[in-house]
Amino acid sequence: MADVLSQSQIDELLKNLGGADEQTLENMTDNLNEKQVKVYDFKAPKKFTKEQFKSIRNIYESFSKNLSSYLTSLTRFFCRVEVLQIEEQHYYEFNNALPDYTVMGNLDLIFDESSDMLDTKCMIQFSNAVSFSLIDRLLGGYGKSIDVSRNFTDIEIRVMKSVIEKMGQYLKDVFTPYVNVEPLLTGIETNARVNQTIGADEVIILATLEVEYNDVKNIITITIPALSMESIISKANKDYGNNGHTKREMMHKEGIIKQISRSNFKIEAILANTTVNLSEILSIHKGDVLLLNAPIDKNISLMVNNEKLFDGKMGIINHRKAVKICNVYNIRR
Repeated sequence: MADVLSQSQIDELLKNLGGADEQTLENMTDNLNEKQVKVYDFKAPKKFTKEQFKSIRNIYESFSKNLSSYLTSLTRFFCRVEVLQIEEQHYYEFNNALPDYTVMGNLDLIFDESSDMLDTKCMIQFSNAVSFSLIDRLLGGYGKSIDVSRNFTDIEIRVMKSVIEKMGQYLKDVFTPYVNVEPLLTGIETNARVNQTIGADEVIILATLEVEYNDVKNIITITIPALSMESIISKANKDYGNNGHTKREMMHKEGIIKQISRSNFKIEAILANTTVNLSEILSIHKGDVLLLNAPIDKNISLMVNNEKLFDGKMGIINHRKAVKICNVYNIRR
């Protein structure tokens, strides 16, 4: 027959079990406090994977570098632009968090017909601190951080329009390796409550960029519908699977060459050289002849940035002096 526990033994056992439960509960609470717990809505599951978010972040990091250079040249302050967060949410959640008055540039993203993608919307939103600082700087001020809540004047909207149009071109540059797109600014809205560019229930990809220059440190957000971003990322992954890494490198290289090819260089045609004393220079008069160190039938040199790249024969075309290229020298790469 099994031993029967006394009342004191039963009380001691319950006491120990209760202490263990309390200790376990405390440990669980401590672990929850140490970890960052994020609420997940199972009724609206996320559509994007971590790998897709990584691809999107890479796109916006490239955009941030271009935007940083642009704002640095625009404000003449060193400007840092960094991607703070890439997240997926409904548009109404984002819109409800905006102040009543803020600059919101609405763009149409027009895709090339070969991409088989439908045109979509994009929205660039500036915090008031960044907006008023840029306006102040571009109108001749010191560009100090001014975070006020008021409507924007027509002149201020016009100033921000040029900035947003330039940012649209930078978006085009970062999307080009994946899909051909032409951003078109359709308007600027300063009242967040009446902006109906994107449907309230539509899922968006929200990119939050931190902008820092002078005494300004605030954010710019870029909003694109999730379905459109998903199509762009799928094309990026498809290209990557088909040796897309090399393809993107080639397209990036071609883009750089295209940008450089628009640069202006001064070309000088050098007939020949000679050495003249200062006393002879002071005594030169109209009609005097200077002897050069080259025969008349020798090719003239063409200098590009003080480097000899070509030579050729001098002549006349359409009553203008011209040089016919005869030889091309090795260009240092």
